[in-house]
Amino acid sequence: MSRRLAWMAICLALSAIGSFIKLPTFVGSIALDSAPALVAAAILGPRAGAAVAGLGHLISAVVGGWPLGPFHWLVALEMAGLGALFAVLHRRGWKIGSAVVFFIGNAFLAPLPLAVSFGWPFVLAVIPPLSAAALVNVLIALAVAPAVARLMAKEGAPHA
Repeated sequence: MSRRLAWMAICLALSAIGSFIKLPTFVGSIALDSAPALVAAAILGPRAGAAVAGLGHLISAVVGGWPLGPFHWLVALEMAGLGALFAVLHRRGWKIGSAVVFFIGNAFLAPLPLAVSFGWPFVLAVIPPLSAAALVNVLIALAVAPAVARLMAKEGAPHA
């Protein structure tokens, strides 16, 4: 198994652990599962970030009781896209910009498709807890990613 795959597995395992750290809200899938995905995105690139973000959300949804039903598949795709976008922007040196884009996408844009089935009151009610979770996730990732990059460089592991 390559070191890159091992690092991706570590990030996914940490995302699974983060999925158990829920924010107190009426939607049981809002958790701290995105921070490891953003670290994977920053260090390993868009594909790893997308994979960990999408799978991390699905784990969080299962742990939370699958409250949005099949819409969790859509949310997982949204999270995968946001993880990949974060990686692309982060690679270009836009570290703060990547964080801002992830925050806006996760807190304000991702819930918009839910209005079709759940209505606008649901979307408006979910934005505050999503904002809090997105902020905490992105701040953790920005704090941890440089240390992980140094660790990977020290051991000679390839990264994106």
